[in-house]
Amino acid sequence: MRILITGITGMVGSHLADYILARHPTVEVHGLVRWRSPRDHIKEIESQIILHEADLNDLNSLVTLVRRVKPERIFHLGAQSYVGMSFNAPAQTLETNIIGTTHLLDAVRIAGIDPKIHICSSSEVYGQVRENEVPIREDNPFRPASPYGVSKVGEDMIAFQYFTSYGVQTIRTRMFTHTGPRRGDVFAESAFAKQIAEIEAGIREGPVKVGNLASVRTVADVRDAVRAYWLLLEKCPAGEVYNIGGNQTVTVGEILERLKGMATCRITHERDPALIRPSDVTLQIPDTTKFRQATGWEPEIPLETTLRDLLDFHRNRTREGRTSPLTHV
Repeated sequence: MRILITGITGMVGSHLADYILARHPTVEVHGLVRWRSPRDHIKEIESQIILHEADLNDLNSLVTLVRRVKPERIFHLGAQSYVGMSFNAPAQTLETNIIGTTHLLDAVRIAGIDPKIHICSSSEVYGQVRENEVPIREDNPFRPASPYGVSKVGEDMIAFQYFTSYGVQTIRTRMFTHTGPRRGDVFAESAFAKQIAEIEAGIREGPVKVGNLASVRTVADVRDAVRAYWLLLEKCPAGEVYNIGGNQTVTVGEILERLKGMATCRITHERDPALIRPSDVTLQIPDTTKFRQATGWEPEIPLETTLRDLLDFHRNRTREGRTSPLTHV
């Protein structure tokens, strides 16, 4: 079997490639990369995968790629995935996530192939839900609270439309918060872990800078998430949409306190007004019944393990001297 992963150099894409190579060694793994894509996360497996330079915003490059690979399954994980950045670059976010997805689906049609395609939407499509709507079901109204959320609504709906109109075998997921090693430091829990690692190493002074700590999140480990994505294309029918998420619900502040408790020195924190978004999503608790019943999937990795592995990831990067200015927004 040949599979194609867009976004293979990111946290989720690289973990998915690791999972497939370890559990399904006969699968041929292809990945879409841009010439400037950092390859740190795939350096250990680069000799075992086949990389292709293309860009979601260039239809011709995608047509060439899809015709060459003829994938039987596509995991579409490539995106502008940072909510905070979407407020600064809304048009670029919309173009990459909506038009880029449309280009990919058009490339499949033009190439005349019929793969099963995982379209990675997001829980951000639901926006700020009401308390009586929790846990959030797949039929909850869309109220996106950021340009990123809007872009994921568009991506979600164009995937459904291509299934309805053209029979393209798209299956959509709305993944809730997921984290772990390789998480980008634009995300809160990874920003906390990075700062703690650098304070431990003596290359940054405290306190840890934080934004809104009151937001409630149900957290999954990225390694549980990629196992779910594999099962999705194994067991679920085209045209469907599924919430996927963990079973451990905490506030962002509780995540911070757990990370502080793992530190080798005393850690303090302070609120930074620059880290407060124009609008935020503060209640994200999923109902994942539909997906669990369809696949039998259950999250397995406890939050404590996830956070410790995330902190160790940043400790290792700090020891290797691979630090950069904090970019969490």
